[in-house]
Amino acid sequence: MSVSVDKAVIARLARSGKKYEILVDPHAALAVKTGKELVVDDVLAAPEVYEDAHKGTRPTAEELGKAFGTTDIKQLATRIIREGEVQLTTEQRKAMLDEKTKTISVLISRQGVDPRTGAPHPPDRVLRAMEQAKVRIDIEKRPEDQVETVLKALQPIIPIRFERVTVAVRIPTQYAAKAAGHVRNFGTPSREEWGSDGSYMAVLEIPAGLQGELMDKMNNLTHGEVQVKIMRREGA
Repeated sequence: MSVSVDKAVIARLARSGKKYEILVDPHAALAVKTGKELVVDDVLAAPEVYEDAHKGTRPTAEELGKAFGTTDIKQLATRIIREGEVQLTTEQRKAMLDEKTKTISVLISRQGVDPRTGAPHPPDRVLRAMEQAKVRIDIEKRPEDQVETVLKALQPIIPIRFERVTVAVRIPTQYAAKAAGHVRNFGTPSREEWGSDGSYMAVLEIPAGLQGELMDKMNNLTHGEVQVKIMRREGA
């Protein structure tokens, strides 16, 4: 097992008047709680289900089978985490909440723009607006699943909306092979063409907030010789 017992926390599920506990990595357990598949070595400090993890007492296989319909540790652990509670310390909960809040601010910054200027709001500005709007982040939900709710809370505070743009990128021959892969990192092109001279052209749709990042990356790779044209802009 790669999870340290010293750093593990208890995930607990009460069923039919009995407690079932496992020792888990807190970060990995919350990822499982939000839908990620459980990998035993990455989540569990020990491949055991306990009645009392502190005392080391364990239910029998018969008891587990009767309560859960299985004795498979992966299925048991997944059920206990998703249906039960992960016992985080106050410090762990605060650190994870801060991390998730910052992740949401970055997601919104990358997708949202100021409709007056078309420019993205930096993550720090989004964070300040989240504080002002008294946004409540759910530690047990994925950041991506909370973005829309947070966006609605921010709109009375800062002018922001989500936009997507379709851009055409043309890269000269000498940089094409290297830069094409970096273009695909921003999204799957709806159209790609390689010129007879070895140049590269792609059309792709990206969040409007990534326009500046795309331009900076392509300019650095091509020493300013890239051509980027916005073909269509769609806003929510």
